[in-house]
Amino acid sequence: MKLHHAPGSRSTRIVWLLEELGLPYDIQFHKLGDRAMRSAEYLKVHPMGRVPALEDNGVVIHESGAIVEYILTRYGAGRMLPDVKSPLYAQYLQWLHYSEGMMMPQVNVIMVETVFLPPERRNEVNVDRATKLLTRSLDAVELQLENGEEFLAGEFTGADIMTGHACIAAKRLNADMSEKPNVAAYVDRLTSRTAYKKALQANPD
Repeated sequence: MKLHHAPGSRSTRIVWLLEELGLPYDIQFHKLGDRAMRSAEYLKVHPMGRVPALEDNGVVIHESGAIVEYILTRYGAGRMLPDVKSPLYAQYLQWLHYSEGMMMPQVNVIMVETVFLPPERRNEVNVDRATKLLTRSLDAVELQLENGEEFLAGEFTGADIMTGHACIAAKRLNADMSEKPNVAAYVDRLTSRTAYKKALQANPD
């Protein structure tokens, strides 16, 4: 498998997943905003010129959630994925998709306004609103973990790769976790995992 990855992006999820599963992979590093990601060659891999994208024996797939499902279904051997007949399966699906539907849109706004736009084009109102919505989106995660659960759908699963990564991003972007002790502890559990630490260390030489 060949993973197209830019450190600090959603593609970190896929490096993390591959490390959790102990699967062999190669990385093609990219830099966010690099014009090379708009080249005709790379647009054949990802038509939006973004990461992640995975190439696997003739299969080309992008979107982090789709890649997580693909890898777990094809190579997970039952790991990190509840059985479809399990009561946890619907819960798993919900949290697998929650981050992209509810959390990452706000992360995108904050990143654009504080990192990618030049200072004269930034809008603090947009940042404040997105930060409040991002903080609010953590309420559902806090509730899910209120009975002492360590992870979102039983054991550690792909749902924790997806929504857990979004929670980590929320903390980094100053979402208010002062009244969300379950989320704060959850983030600490995730960031202490060896595979997550290895994912952060995946950088070009």
